Amino acid sequence: MSRMNVVFAGFMLFSLFFGAGNLIFPPLLGLESGSNFGPAIAGFLITGVLLPFLAIMAVAMSDNGLISMGSRVHPLFGLVFAIIIYLSIGAFYGIPRASNVAYELGFKQVFNMDGGLALALFSLVFFGITYFLSLNPKKIVDRIGQYLTPLLLLVLATLVIRAFLTFENASSPAAGKFATAPLASGILEGYFTMDAVAALAFGIVVINALKDKGASSQKELVQGTLGAALIAGMGLAVVYFSLGWIGRVIPNGSGFENGAEILTAAASLLFAGGGGLLFGLIVILACLTTAIGLINACSRFFNEIYPRITYTAYVAIFSVIGLLVSNLGLNSILELAVPLLVFIYPIAIVLISLSLFEHVGGKSRMMYRFSVAVTSVYAFHQVLDSLGYQLDSLGKWLGWAPFFTQGLGWVLPAFLAALVGYGIDKFRGRPGDEMKGHSSL
Repeated sequence: MSRMNVVFAGFMLFSLFFGAGNLIFPPLLGLESGSNFGPAIAGFLITGVLLPFLAIMAVAMSDNGLISMGSRVHPLFGLVFAIIIYLSIGAFYGIPRASNVAYELGFKQVFNMDGGLALALFSLVFFGITYFLSLNPKKIVDRIGQYLTPLLLLVLATLVIRAFLTFENASSPAAGKFATAPLASGILEGYFTMDAVAALAFGIVVINALKDKGASSQKELVQGTLGAALIAGMGLAVVYFSLGWIGRVIPNGSGFENGAEILTAAASLLFAGGGGLLFGLIVILACLTTAIGLINACSRFFNEIYPRITYTAYVAIFSVIGLLVSNLGLNSILELAVPLLVFIYPIAIVLISLSLFEHVGGKSRMMYRFSVAVTSVYAFHQVLDSLGYQLDSLGKWLGWAPFFTQGLGWVLPAFLAALVGYGIDKFRGRPGDEMKGHSSL
């Protein structure tokens, strides 16, 4: 397997991660963090770049997929958690987010139209096209992807360079959570990219691509995946930092509700004439290919676990759900995503970490069960808190953990629970005898 194959796999992985929906989060972080931009963007890169890299490596080193990683806790848990992940990166968040970003950064830029009716008509056309292209997406997505991602990156590079030369390098004071806990807040903001949980599904895609290019041994697959993940990670880090910096220095930063509005304003300020139209058209195409890829991945996954419903029917189902959710609007979608993300992200992080650890310390079923159980309790409390429900009694029991008020209280308890479970299995002398026969999904 040549180095160029690894490079191409890295570009492919970057394209999978860099859905146009991810454009909208760093600019708002840059705006709100202000003078605390450094620690805030560092936290964002931990969950937006480092964790996806580790997730890809966990899948590659175990040569197992998402269902099998969760099955180390229990087979039913593995199946249910995988379904939740695919619904999250698909119909209930990732797909409608792509549509709304295309509307905010693309359609409104090109046609200067707004309002509920405009969003409904755009969503209908967007998902109509998405449905037909998703029925046989391979050639279309491959051809567009060869040119679209480099073109989008070129336009973004032009936007960043012009912003560097035009905007004053000054920022406002940090606001809200970024004023008191910028690093922890940046970590939590990185949840919204969904990159770490999406990596659990993308890992198999990279492995299969490398196998098609001639990688046969486990060593070759691990080394090739490591190289591809490094290329994708470096690209994501540069893009996220640059977009965050634009939000930090944009003039008259008050009044923006999301990152789409910030980038729209920046494009209007920096691109003369047809520049803004070009930016809008590219974003629409990027979002379209993102939606096609997500619908394809979700439809294939659910068709494999429940084949009585055809792939074509799943494409229709996810297109309709995406259409309905899209009409809630971008701000509503982001608000509704918070309870979902604060629940699944800690559990996904624990699964990734333990999957990597077992290559050093050995397998342990109880390590997974104890750590995931404790993490789930903390994640459930975060869900209730995000919905406005205060369970003081539960909070008192959980509040001893460091960083509890910042939403990261699960970290130390999950670590201690993993140690206890690992110790129990080692004492019993049979840590890995139950962890066999994992699925490759």
